[in-house]
Amino acid sequence: MSKITWALKEWAVAVEALLARELIVLIRKGGIREAQPVFEVPSDRTILFPTYEHQATEALRAPWHSRVKLQTVPQVGDELTLPGWVEISHQLALTGPDIVQRLHPFHIWTDDWLSDRLAWKPERPAYALCLRVHRFATPLTLTDEQRYGGCRSWVQLPTLATLPASTPVLTVAAYQQRINELITAIAPVTVSAVSPP
Repeated sequence: MSKITWALKEWAVAVEALLARELIVLIRKGGIREAQPVFEVPSDRTILFPTYEHQATEALRAPWHSRVKLQTVPQVGDELTLPGWVEISHQLALTGPDIVQRLHPFHIWTDDWLSDRLAWKPERPAYALCLRVHRFATPLTLTDEQRYGGCRSWVQLPTLATLPASTPVLTVAAYQQRINELITAIAPVTVSAVSPP
C-alpha cells in the first residue's frame, strides 16, 4: 500500500460507527478554518482521526446519541489513537429540497442537525464522502501537535515508514451494494469518483 500522509478529522462517535459497518458516508462542506469555497479531497486514501470537539448528543439519532464518550479534548503532547484508514471512493454533491429525507437511512445524525449543516454557508456546496473503511490490527499512535487542532477536515501527518496491518470492515461486494443503494436514493446527484491527486 502506498504511504498515507493525510488524516480526515471526524467526531469519534462517527468513526466508531464507520468501524462498526453502520456508516459509509460523511457529510462535508469544510471546516471553519478552511478558506476554500469548495470542499476539496487531497487524497483518495486517508487515516481516520477521531475528534472530541463539538460532539453533541442532540445531533445524533439513537442509539448513537448514547454512545458519545465524555472525554477531554487531547492537548499538545498527548498520545492520539488512530484506529484505521479509508478509501474515499465517491464524492456526491448533495442537492434538492428533499435531500435530507433521501439521505436519512444512510447516516447517524438527526434530520434537524443535517438540515442545519446543509444550510450553513449556503454558498458552499455540500458533499457526501463515501468511505470504504479499513481497521488497523493495532491502532496507530501519534503525539498530538498544535497543527492538528481546530475545526478543519484535513491534517497532514508526518511521513510514516509503515502502517499497521489492516482489514476492510466490508467486502468489496458489500460496500458496492451500499454505494449503489445510496446513489439510487439520492439521485439525481452529481457523482464523481475520487482520483489520486
